[in-house]
Amino acid sequence: MKKYIENVREKSPIVHNITNYVTVNDCANIVLACGASPIMADDRDEVEEITSVCSSLNLNIGTLNSRTIDAMLLAGKKANRLGHPVVLDPVGAGASSLRTKTALKLLEEVKFSVIRGNISEIKTLAGNDGATQGVDANVADKVTDENLDTAVAFAKAFAQKTGAVIAVTGAIDIVCDSEKAYIIRNGHPMMAAVTGTGCQLSAMTAAFAGANKEDVLGAAAAAVCTMGLAGEIAHERLGPMDGNSSYRNYIIDAVYNMTGQQLEEGARYEVR
Repeated sequence: MKKYIENVREKSPIVHNITNYVTVNDCANIVLACGASPIMADDRDEVEEITSVCSSLNLNIGTLNSRTIDAMLLAGKKANRLGHPVVLDPVGAGASSLRTKTALKLLEEVKFSVIRGNISEIKTLAGNDGATQGVDANVADKVTDENLDTAVAFAKAFAQKTGAVIAVTGAIDIVCDSEKAYIIRNGHPMMAAVTGTGCQLSAMTAAFAGANKEDVLGAAAAAVCTMGLAGEIAHERLGPMDGNSSYRNYIIDAVYNMTGQQLEEGARYEVR
């Protein structure tokens, strides 16, 4: 895990984010914290130009409108032509027909390097009727030790179908391609009380992929471990008067201060 974050710090990739306006500031700050540089541009008249000067692209459908859908398609296809890694965060896929149709259209027209979402969102994209509740996974879908083998097999099959690394995040994270899966157990339950930790992770995944293009699977797994470990470190820092707002800031601080050795020692995962 060490080399992936160190490559981000060394190479400082520029990450183009077309993301949602609820979490855009936090996404920019987490990209800066891990050592990369963010650009937030979503107008169709500039997204191709912006993408061309970046190392990777992050597409997040959290606050969709017709203008940004068009921009995402343009930017995604440009990134594909340039050979840049592209991350999809299908926020709330399954919660509305617009979100689901848009995510499926993006999958059809853009080749993604990484697809990161909760289990319900990923099931929706795979046509398995994920039970999304708003932008959260339904409890019936959640990955547990009891259904882990089935979830890993599902994620690997979807990776085979899409050609993308699949990152299913929750209490237990699965990051896989069609043959190899990282089972990651970093994180803290309080992360669910902060809006946008998933969005931040997708932005940071794009940064890690941009700096480690030769091993996107390892880069995505390292990004997931980094975010989870940051959640653990941040929780330890909380005082009696701190709440979810302080926790959000402490997570960003933890990423900013994380060393490669700290990630190497703190990442908790197995490979299947």
